[in-house]
Amino acid sequence: MPVRITQVDAFTKTPFRGNPAAICVLDSAPDDQWMQNVASEMNLSESAFVWPQPNNWRLRWFTPHQEIGLCGHATLAAAHVLWETATVPYKQQIAFDTQSGDLFCTWKNGRIEMDFPSKPAITMGAPEGLLDALQVAPQQVLKSELDYLVVLASEHEVLNVDPDTHIIEQLPTRGVVITARAFPEKPYDFVSRFFLPKFGVPEDPVTGSSHCTLAPFGANA
Repeated sequence: MPVRITQVDAFTKTPFRGNPAAICVLDSAPDDQWMQNVASEMNLSESAFVWPQPNNWRLRWFTPHQEIGLCGHATLAAAHVLWETATVPYKQQIAFDTQSGDLFCTWKNGRIEMDFPSKPAITMGAPEGLLDALQVAPQQVLKSELDYLVVLASEHEVLNVDPDTHIIEQLPTRGVVITARAFPEKPYDFVSRFFLPKFGVPEDPVTGSSHCTLAPFGANA
């Protein structure tokens, strides 16, 4: 029986931009290896698999290499598909049962609002290899439950980092986020980039889960 897979460009209004995710809505739980094979075939930063449970929807995310515990853009894309296909009415909040607990998506005034966990970072010394991988002199190095957060001096510096992903892959964490305040004339507060080579994603185009750390950091900066 054919299985429908929808590719969604998340975090953008422009086709072929943002962060693409493959969304597969199923009737019941599939085999783990099958999900991994599909994700490897799609070769996107994440593919999401969704199926109904009695009171919510089960949601799991896979990179081309392995399952991951939290993903923002593929959650956004999964909710979009459930609403756009009329599988769930727009007025109904979507509750996802995930490895990171219950996540909620709500349709509000033409936008999707996501309720994600806060994962604040604490200041710490840079682990061996981190600065060699980034070739920068950071203002601050922090670590959250998920990732290292490296604060740089300027947006220009963030944009010009050319990391050694082979070193980052060896660090004892999921990945590395780099960030800085945006240029004063820009309509946003900060910029960031996210490197996830351990999971087969050298750099993620846009990362929702990293904002579980960037948001509380920015609010307190």
